[in-house]
Amino acid sequence: QVRLVESGGGLVQAGGSLRLSCAASGSLLSFDDMGWYRQAPGKQRELVATITGGGRKNYADSVKGRFTISRDNAKNTVWLQMNSLKPEDTAVYYCNADILEGIRNRYWGQGTQVTVSS
Repeated sequence: QVRLVESGGGLVQAGGSLRLSCAASGSLLSFDDMGWYRQAPGKQRELVATITGGGRKNYADSVKGRFTISRDNAKNTVWLQMNSLKPEDTAVYYCNADILEGIRNRYWGQGTQVTVSS
């Protein structure tokens, strides 16, 4: 059973930093794309950053230059370093991992709360 466990959320003041971690397990196949999404109250879930198995990265315009995504394929772990945080970054952050099992299946973590105070 595929499982994604996130950690690293919390409360931080504007301008501060947090580092989110997500450890994936339970698959006999390699994880393909991995990434982070977020959902603020009353809003739809939105992409924050993704990274392919080969290391190609993609960021939402709102986080470019402030957030950095990275991964360790050997550890099936993906991180999100968040710097210069803003109150509008407040949301529940979800980790995702794709596995190519004939079709692309996407798995999600349980989410971790990030709150940025002004």
